[in-house]
Amino acid sequence: MKSTDKCDRVIELARRRGFFWPSYEIYGGVGGLLDFGPLGVAVKRKIENKWRKFFLKEHDFLEIETPIITPEKVFQASGHIEHFKDPMVECTKCKRKYRVDHLLAETGISNTESMNLIELDNQIKKKEVYCQDCGGQLSKSNYVQTMFKTTIGPFTDNIGYGRPEAAQGIFVNFKRLHEVMRDKFPIGIGQIGHALRNEISPRQGPVRLREFTIMEFEFFFDPTDPSCPRLSEIEQTEITLVPFTSRKPVLITVKDALTKKLILMEWMGYFMALSQQFISELGIPPEKQRFLEKSPSERAHYSDQTFDQEILLDRWGWTEVSGHAYRTSYDISRHIEISGVDMSVFKPHLKPIEIQEKKLIPNANALRRDFGDDTNKILQLLKSEDLTRVQKQINEKGSFHLGKHTVTKEHFEIKTSSKKETGRRIIPHVIEPSFGVDRLVYAAMEFAYSTKEDRVILSLPKNIVPFDAVILPLMTKMELVEETKKIYTNLQKSGLETYYDETGSIGKRYARSDEIAVPLAITIDYQTLDDGTVTIRDRDTWKQQRVNKDELVALIKNYIP
Repeated sequence: MKSTDKCDRVIELARRRGFFWPSYEIYGGVGGLLDFGPLGVAVKRKIENKWRKFFLKEHDFLEIETPIITPEKVFQASGHIEHFKDPMVECTKCKRKYRVDHLLAETGISNTESMNLIELDNQIKKKEVYCQDCGGQLSKSNYVQTMFKTTIGPFTDNIGYGRPEAAQGIFVNFKRLHEVMRDKFPIGIGQIGHALRNEISPRQGPVRLREFTIMEFEFFFDPTDPSCPRLSEIEQTEITLVPFTSRKPVLITVKDALTKKLILMEWMGYFMALSQQFISELGIPPEKQRFLEKSPSERAHYSDQTFDQEILLDRWGWTEVSGHAYRTSYDISRHIEISGVDMSVFKPHLKPIEIQEKKLIPNANALRRDFGDDTNKILQLLKSEDLTRVQKQINEKGSFHLGKHTVTKEHFEIKTSSKKETGRRIIPHVIEPSFGVDRLVYAAMEFAYSTKEDRVILSLPKNIVPFDAVILPLMTKMELVEETKKIYTNLQKSGLETYYDETGSIGKRYARSDEIAVPLAITIDYQTLDDGTVTIRDRDTWKQQRVNKDELVALIKNYIP
């Protein structure tokens, strides 16, 4: 009996046709790990390349590649050691472990990020939550570090972690990349690669994984000049926002969302609109997308504003597929502080400007006479003060108080001089859009899955299909097979991604190609040998037409964007 659950049907199709399946399947599988087969790899790579083109190449952003294993000090600086943890409980009977917020979410409680461990335990007790396997009592909650820990080198205490995001590899390389690009600013830097999160209880198949592929970029800009010059291209785009203040969805243009301060930064709004378009081109319509704003207690430690881009899935409801965070200067500032390396950016003025500079000239004799051993302390305190304010108070009141000490104009002089300033140093602020590729592969398949006359059709968008076309001899007769293979070879040499299939009836081969999303099926028959025409069949409509075999390359390339 076939499952009525669309998720089960998609996963069954993915396993049977070679898209993806549980890792180490012959040993029973491992939760949170997934293998991608030939077709899944093809779809995954096309989504990644589409993302590259959509976000990186279109904006002249850079792409880098950095290691998964990261020294502990990097995550100490970034705050992940302190903050990257989840609340866990354990069944006192069967020892199964659960993530507390997931258990409570199933009872209708969704604001657990703001709760401490005691409050979480109280909710578990109030909602009468027990072990889902054996019904046993659950332990008290405790926090578990969700980064994979290792050592760098077999005989060392040099601690490292598997990165839970690709961002830190970008931040620690910012200074070098800024120099390599001859001080280009603002600048976007992207990365696609694996990330690791030691999830407590991943129970959502391809949607929640312990190892996954992430696509993210960091856009570095001047916080004193945060305007987005490309905003006019998308400002009338309508997106569905769910502000944390109301938790009610609102359909609004990006322009109005910025005007009403629902989105804080223009660049954030710009990338959110692009992300909606990107996800739409994977076959997920805008009306099935929304941007859920995280409350201050839900946001990551580095963020001043965060939106989760969510899509509506059949089994799991609203599910995050990308995150959009305004990371301010947090990461760069922390790495400057911990590493001691100056990663600020010099931003030149259009032309030098003249500025007035105040300089403190101490009267050493008077200071030593009146303050003795406290003289150096007095000088340090003076240098930390606003000299304009000090000078004004001295002129008005004749003295200035520094804690328990009082200084007068007898102790120092403040001189004003002019100088030319060619620019200023700034610490960049950052907007980060981040996408999970594995989850997008599943989501695209779910939205593409349909049936027609009890047959499955996977109507993936043509630019992310695993093959452009399948080449089929009507029958396995020598003369038909030879002609079919000639056509197949010619299409392959032209750069098209095609495959050859001669096994089973023509109907079964059509059905197989529909299930793996192949948009065109090209059949060679005896008429082909007579007049050089072939039958070309459309995946979604099942309509067929005859075309000349010499036109196939141009026809398919025009059909596949």
